[in-house]
Amino acid sequence: MLEEEYQPRRRLPRHLAPEPAPEAPFAYTLRLVEAPDLPYIREIYNHYVENSTVTFDEDTMTLAEWREKFYYLSRLGMPFIAAVSPSGQILGYALVAPWKQKKAFRFTVENSIYLGPASTGKGLGRVLLAELLDRSKAAGLREVIAVVADQGADASIKLHESFGFHEIGRMGKVGFKFERWLGTVLLQKSLK
Repeated sequence: MLEEEYQPRRRLPRHLAPEPAPEAPFAYTLRLVEAPDLPYIREIYNHYVENSTVTFDEDTMTLAEWREKFYYLSRLGMPFIAAVSPSGQILGYALVAPWKQKKAFRFTVENSIYLGPASTGKGLGRVLLAELLDRSKAAGLREVIAVVADQGADASIKLHESFGFHEIGRMGKVGFKFERWLGTVLLQKSLK
């Protein structure tokens, strides 16, 4: 055997070592949700149903249920937006829905924001919430309510507070999921 086979490999000095390839930028556009987006929105939402307490739903939503919700919100003129990657992948979505069914509540909505697991921690929730609030105000809505789980959703509470939402109440032990009791934190923002 050759002697050079046993010599340790030399390393390049740091200043000569090749730089790692830069990470691709996190790119997306915001647009209104369209009916063909619904299977992807269902997938994002159902991930949270099955793996977290940020939603109190215990049963995954079907595509038929999402279609019904989509057409209902469309008829009411409620903002329902998606963040879409350059390749067309739905990265996350945000919507508002009527707070209550009684007519007197028609200017008050509850917001929802859900991100695909690979899209969290990149500032997308902040962008979606800003756009959702702008579109809600343009639609003539006045009050936005956020109902956030009191466990495991600290980032959501901080996000809403950074947009001027104020805590208006708490309800303890109103939900039971994954063999534990959960409460909610209610936050509100005026759009006037």
